[in-house]
Amino acid sequence: MGRLRSCGHFVFLLGVFLSGNLFAQEEAPATIDTGDNAWMLVSCGLVLFMTVPGLAMFYSGLVRRKNVLSVIMQCLFLMGIMTMLWGIIGYTLAFGGTDPYIGNMDHLFLNGVTMVDGEAPVSGTIPTLTFMAFQGMFFIITPALICGAVAERMKFSAMVVFSILWGLIVYCPLCHWVWGEGMLYRGGEGAIMKGALDFAGGTVVHISSGVSALICAFFLGKRLGFGHEDMRPHNLTYTALGAGMLWVGWFGFNAGSALSAGGSAANALVTTHFSAAAGAVAWAVVEWLIHRKPSILGAASGAVAGLVCITPAAGFVQPMPALVMGAAGGVVCYFACSRLKPMFGYDDSLDAFGVHGIGGLLGAILTGVFASKDVGGEDGLFYDSGAVQLVIAQVVAAGITIVFAAVVTAILLVILNMTIGLRVSQEKEIRGLDLAEHGEEGYIF
Repeated sequence: MGRLRSCGHFVFLLGVFLSGNLFAQEEAPATIDTGDNAWMLVSCGLVLFMTVPGLAMFYSGLVRRKNVLSVIMQCLFLMGIMTMLWGIIGYTLAFGGTDPYIGNMDHLFLNGVTMVDGEAPVSGTIPTLTFMAFQGMFFIITPALICGAVAERMKFSAMVVFSILWGLIVYCPLCHWVWGEGMLYRGGEGAIMKGALDFAGGTVVHISSGVSALICAFFLGKRLGFGHEDMRPHNLTYTALGAGMLWVGWFGFNAGSALSAGGSAANALVTTHFSAAAGAVAWAVVEWLIHRKPSILGAASGAVAGLVCITPAAGFVQPMPALVMGAAGGVVCYFACSRLKPMFGYDDSLDAFGVHGIGGLLGAILTGVFASKDVGGEDGLFYDSGAVQLVIAQVVAAGITIVFAAVVTAILLVILNMTIGLRVSQEKEIRGLDLAEHGEEGYIF
């Protein structure tokens, strides 16, 4: 009898020990997955590669020879200043706390993000430092996209101050709303209409920058000689090569947004590639049918339009619908650039609104149509006729982004115009911004 009691005590203690170990395993701190972290570090490099040389070459090929360096300088300088701003305060405004509207100061100067005593804070399966760096690359390229609308006429100083203020007042709140569990975060407690699906930045990056670019173009007015002087791109070789760099870099932009090296990243990479391919072909074919000549500029622009369109959907749709989205992006953005711009008479120098604004809006809406629960998330209208609510949520989120970006951008432009001025003098514009603003020439022969 005594032996049975001893055995019972032993079994009881063994059970407590095992359950304690199991409990400890469940509560163990998150660990870093080296495969996920390696992919995310590569993605950081790919997204940075999109700004310089990718966007810099794409944009610089589209301007006149006298303004080539000014465009490259804008992209290069923003890589520096926006990185500094992100580390100091931008990251905490975007990802600090759980307030529905804006982040708190918990991570000011990267507090709680950097390593302490050799230990790195972890977000999911990657170091928080890696997550911070990856998101910072988006903070760099988004205002750089706006530069395309004001190329060849905006002061460099005004561009810098505008980008800083726009990044803090427009980008950071939008980023917090969509990805920081704010008011547009899908499934968040404080979300409007349950929030929207945005895998890699349809609203946060493309709609916001595209709409702001349009406001900037209207506010600054047309370039001198617009409509009656030759303003054709000076070097389409640059533009084509830049488009290829953007295409490659976009794999990090979209597939990296899975924040891991698993199936979601693979799906996002394939849908990104398929959509870009369809966009390039669709734009070129439309030109072929209308003008009888497909252009390299059209194919390059179509590829970017396809990439923009798939961005919010990359991790939520299957590859075949991605072909449809890319083709739609190529066709719709072609008409936005070739018909809509002349109709309203604005001078969006490099079609930042026509490609990013229109393409981002189209992609956000089509995400609600083609999203599939087999990939991750929920079925869209194409698979479930009752999913109208998801499409409405996508439209509402896009509408909020449009209004917010447009209003704040207009206010910033008014203030800057009253203080430091926005536009270079006529003499400087005629001379070219390379010499007038930077004292250099890209072509000395």
